[in-house]
Amino acid sequence: MVQTDGKSATALDPKRHLWILGLIAPASALLPSQLVLRTGMEVFWWIGPVIVLMIIPILDWIVGEDGSNPRDEDYDRLSNDRYYRWCTYLFLPVQMIGLLIASAMWAGDDLSLLDKAGLATTLGLVSGIGINAAHELGHRVESLERWLAKIALAQSAYGHFFVEHNRGHHVRVATPDDPASARLGESLWEFLPRSAVGGFRSSIALEKERLARRGQSWWNVHNHILQAWSMSVVLFGGLMLVFGWHILPWLVLQAMIGAGLLETVNYVEHYGLLRERRQDGRWARCSPRDSWNSDRLVTNIFLFHLQRHSDHHANPGRRYQTLRSCDVAPQLPAGYATMILVAAIPPLWRAVMDHRVLEHYGGDITRANIAPRKRAKILTAHGAAA
Repeated sequence: MVQTDGKSATALDPKRHLWILGLIAPASALLPSQLVLRTGMEVFWWIGPVIVLMIIPILDWIVGEDGSNPRDEDYDRLSNDRYYRWCTYLFLPVQMIGLLIASAMWAGDDLSLLDKAGLATTLGLVSGIGINAAHELGHRVESLERWLAKIALAQSAYGHFFVEHNRGHHVRVATPDDPASARLGESLWEFLPRSAVGGFRSSIALEKERLARRGQSWWNVHNHILQAWSMSVVLFGGLMLVFGWHILPWLVLQAMIGAGLLETVNYVEHYGLLRERRQDGRWARCSPRDSWNSDRLVTNIFLFHLQRHSDHHANPGRRYQTLRSCDVAPQLPAGYATMILVAAIPPLWRAVMDHRVLEHYGGDITRANIAPRKRAKILTAHGAAA
């Protein structure tokens, strides 16, 4: 405890004891074998999507909004309370134990291909949520937490995210230059390859530029991308050494699902939003109006306040427990867990979100970040000059 004035930790943060429930995500990879063994119901190999795509959206709807914000005077004490850090640190060993158990099952002959696919999907969702834990740790200045972020990214083999998110996405967010900012009229299925390929290329360029400034070559032990990728090579190589090469397709499948989940969340977070330009032509500083928010309590706990995304981009140095929900931020109609399902169906997504983008800009569609190839059509449909 860091408090010295007699004020309880719970008074500072009414959700304090709920944050440990964020470990349900990686723990879901530990449950399938025991649940199937004790119930005989093979559907439990798919417990990851059941929890993330069914139970969480239902609980979001039942429980509703969070409604609590930390007070400014409590910021320092909350930031320095190491309990919150351990809630993210513990994600990693649980995540790795789950992957170890799954690898042993993929290596055996007891499961059908369908059951192994269900287990891979469960692990993939854990891997994707693990990227969120890496996201929280990667924003910190402490060397330990930055290394832990790279370890958390090893399962998804998405180590370049460490560079691209911090030095690319946060600089260019809500502009046409950012591959991870979805554009109005762009479907999820158009966005996914653009964001994945664009983010990869951007991370390489950014890290080359950083190393060049230091007079160092790409093949260098200080290369953040190579450090992160090497952890994936060691992890996957070690698992194949123990369990056999034939687990590789399942490792690749779960990594692809994890990366896909991350990019789908990216799609939801900034769809159609565009930062204003200053008089000198440069983009204005990122504000809370440039990210979609949702303050649903259950997903807030599940994703360590990732849904308070507006405050995160406006103040990226804030730790998750200190993030605030603000009135000026555009609001999603449901939590992230629900919105990723909506995003998978483009006509439904556009019916739900396009009018919200228009309303956010006071009816002026020209202020939105519009997909270039659909720009003329969208502007014409709203009576604006193309």
